[in-house]
Amino acid sequence: MIDALLDDRTYHIEFNGHLTNHAKHAVVALAGLGVPADDIKAYYEAYAKLTSYGFGLEPPKPDRYVITEENWRDHLGQRTSFWSYCDFFDRKERELGLPEVLRRYVPELLPGWTGSFTHATIHLGWALDAGHRWMAIEGLAYLAYSYATCHPERARPPRDDGAPVDSLLRLAGVWDEHRDELTHWVSGVLADTSPVDDGRIHPELLRSGLQFRIARTLIEGHPLFYDTPAWTHDDDAWEPLYYAVTLLYLSRPGDFVLLHMITSLYAVERIAERLPAEERRRAVVCFWIGMLGTVFSGGEFPHRAKLAALHRIFSDAVDEGAADWDTIVGRAVLEEEEHNPKLVYVLQRVWERSGRRSIYRVAAGQFTATPELPPSFDEPPAE
Repeated sequence: MIDALLDDRTYHIEFNGHLTNHAKHAVVALAGLGVPADDIKAYYEAYAKLTSYGFGLEPPKPDRYVITEENWRDHLGQRTSFWSYCDFFDRKERELGLPEVLRRYVPELLPGWTGSFTHATIHLGWALDAGHRWMAIEGLAYLAYSYATCHPERARPPRDDGAPVDSLLRLAGVWDEHRDELTHWVSGVLADTSPVDDGRIHPELLRSGLQFRIARTLIEGHPLFYDTPAWTHDDDAWEPLYYAVTLLYLSRPGDFVLLHMITSLYAVERIAERLPAEERRRAVVCFWIGMLGTVFSGGEFPHRAKLAALHRIFSDAVDEGAADWDTIVGRAVLEEEEHNPKLVYVLQRVWERSGRRSIYRVAAGQFTATPELPPSFDEPPAE
């Protein structure tokens, strides 16, 4: 039944313009948390009829172009021809096998991992986690469909920050010292909508608000994004990176944007482990640049003192026994907001492999709420 749900092609990848169809992400998370298949099927069907945003899923949209080996790059980020992209990657997978398709195409797609507010990356990474072929095909197509580069080519030679948490604290210190200047920089960047006019950003993202802010901030870029830490070249960087990102989430517990940094990091890791070593390291660089652009786009950054205090609390904290995961999981599977079981699914696994570090259990219990849609949703989709 789970395979059938992940293979379902009844609905488009998005609805009401740019809102992502999260149904299959929820299936992977709920199955991973041990929810019975019949209950997952009921959740899937209820979500399709009415999502937490108050809209139902939509049928597949017609394609504008036929995607081929010759033109697949030409339509990146144009938000068109999703199903033709699926057909393209489906043919390639049958010809080459999934490992070779990932090796050949993902390095070009991964710089756009923040597109669709990271959901295309989640779709692919979680498909690989579940071992499901068709969902992986959809994930590749969605990455192409919603591509918005974070410009990893701008990265500068590595600087020695020690660990991801040290980089986070350094950046927080810069924000403390230059908060007014950085806030003014973000405001100025977001006020300039010329990338929509000249076609670098799709107009539907302007309707989104959030996705426009992220794409616009990453197009402009800031020197702080590209001051690449040396730990990004460390093959063992993943757990320290989870720790830093989770610390960031606990500085604003329940923050919808920061929660996505955790669930998308899990996806990037699942994708990266299928790539050659050099591309794995580049995936970490892409994640770091994209995460900073996403956080900066909100015009604020947690104060260093708060992050440092949280670091003192959690740096050496380890749980004894099974802790209270049964309670956290039990709450999560009752949630209509599917981002919450996804958060618990990821952090429980990181908790297990990290030696039961308490930070992951504590953060897993900090649930989010579906954000209210901006007034721009009073207007019809731009596509």
